[in-house]
Amino acid sequence: MSNLWDTDRLQPCPDVVIAGGTVPAVFWNGAAARSGRVLMREKKLGLWREWTWAKAAEAVREIGDGLLALGFAPGDCASILANTVVEWVLADLAVLSCGGVSNGIYPTDAPAQVEYLLFDSRSCVVFVEDDEQLDKVLAVRERLPMLARIVVFDTEGLRDFSDPIVTSLAALRELGRARAGAHPGELDARIAACRPANLAILVYTSGTTGKPKGAMHSHEGIVYTIRGYNTIIHQDDNDERMCFLPLCHVAERIGGEYFAIYTGSILNFVENPETVPENVREIAPTVFTAVPRIWEKFYSSVVIAIRESGRAQQAAYAWAIGIGGRVADRVLAGKPVGTLLKWQFALARRLALDNVRKLIGIHRARFCVTGAAPISPDLVRWYLALGVPMIEVWGMTESCGAATYTPAARIKPGMIGPACPYNEVRLDPNTGELLIRGKNVFMGYLNQPEKTAETIDADGWLHTGDVGTQDGDGYFRITDRMKDIIITAGGKNITPSELENELKFSPYITDAVVVGDRRAYLTAIVMIDLENVEKFAQDHDIPFSNYASLARAPEVQALVGAEVARVNEKFARVEQIKKFWLLETQLSAEDEELTPTMKLKRKLVEAKYADRIEAMYA
Repeated sequence: MSNLWDTDRLQPCPDVVIAGGTVPAVFWNGAAARSGRVLMREKKLGLWREWTWAKAAEAVREIGDGLLALGFAPGDCASILANTVVEWVLADLAVLSCGGVSNGIYPTDAPAQVEYLLFDSRSCVVFVEDDEQLDKVLAVRERLPMLARIVVFDTEGLRDFSDPIVTSLAALRELGRARAGAHPGELDARIAACRPANLAILVYTSGTTGKPKGAMHSHEGIVYTIRGYNTIIHQDDNDERMCFLPLCHVAERIGGEYFAIYTGSILNFVENPETVPENVREIAPTVFTAVPRIWEKFYSSVVIAIRESGRAQQAAYAWAIGIGGRVADRVLAGKPVGTLLKWQFALARRLALDNVRKLIGIHRARFCVTGAAPISPDLVRWYLALGVPMIEVWGMTESCGAATYTPAARIKPGMIGPACPYNEVRLDPNTGELLIRGKNVFMGYLNQPEKTAETIDADGWLHTGDVGTQDGDGYFRITDRMKDIIITAGGKNITPSELENELKFSPYITDAVVVGDRRAYLTAIVMIDLENVEKFAQDHDIPFSNYASLARAPEVQALVGAEVARVNEKFARVEQIKKFWLLETQLSAEDEELTPTMKLKRKLVEAKYADRIEAMYA
């Protein structure tokens, strides 16, 4: 995108790009139309390797025929326990092509969680990435009577291992080739027999308030949604995407895998979660979808890099981002950008902003998409000042992803936009809760009709649990989760997410949970950004031996205290944070305090660190 006020390439596409009423129909029709084009790329051993549509279709067919040879029947469920890798997509499409149900399991889940998900979904086959994931399944298989086969993607660590129900993906593909020779056309018959109303996938919720719930999505709902996505965030086969978020999460599954299959945009798989910053610069995606945690990390890396640069570079950036901010302000206000300001912005880009975009890897991005958690309005404005529109989408697992969006030509930071054209969104007149209705709404929770009835009312409205407002332009704003609103001892209603978003805008703070319900004042539990705080400590000769000692260092406490004070200045006295405590453990996706999308679980954090919270009120 040459300039952020040029939105010609952001126009929606209402046409049907690829025909088909089911996910496998869309895939196979796409494979027929795009045979020699690239569908996916992956980096292995330092080299990027391409998967054409024809190569992917061959693999999907062999895996599908292999499943048929194992007796996989229509309606059977297969689970996938792996990181975001090419084989995940191949297995997923093969299961759906057989008329089966595909379920994803987070690779960070513990054996007990794996057991519950395999049992609840009645999975008869599970695909696992490697020996580490295989061990989790083997540890619990005696309590999984439905499980008949385990298929391993990468068998490098299993050369001397043998088990009657464990096979490699390569062996399954070989079995599939033999099956296809003996029963030609069987898989095609399964694909043709698949109906739009059939259950396609299960997406389990995070289960922060109990056992995870399996959200059921039909083929019809998925196809309807991805076609709808193209009417708000148009893509085509000229686009390059990154595939790095968990594929068992609705964002990457629907908005990444299936949307790319429908539009023909290329999926580029990162090496691993740690190499995302490096890989994004190599890929230079034209469309980039990520969670706020990623956007915050990119911003903080730029801030730190600027602070370490020379005075001339700092001055150039300050002038350039100031010009970008003036342009962004006019764009956000819906006002034209004058000729002089356009010329200044072009100079600002050449002088500094293009280098910042290249440092992040978004120099080719037509737009960026953020979702799955609230994002700071200041962060949206900063990316816009670089010349890249930040489109915020809002939705949930149960709505098959996005239900609202901010149009690129009319972004309002802090707002989640109007309803997507393919569904309805309204506010409950009594509670202010956002409700969603449309064909994208899920079928219900697997094995939990009571929970389904609590979530979808008699008129088909999905109750989201998010509370919000709506302005005169139809744009919605999330004020908080219904259960998260804080009412202080003085009766003041506080929206903790607003404070938390402001705190996360700091390069030294990764996440925060604001506490204060029925309390005299607000406090916060803060998770520091290890990389940036560690560098701060090294630059200022602050001694530390591990994460805990770093968090306890008086200078680090003062650093975060200054960031809290900065945030407090934006709020009334009753809304300000009086005390805070720094988490002394570096958390990752394996820890129970974090969701797979790296958000702190409010209720769990409040319960686990109750003694620390009480100490702040002593």
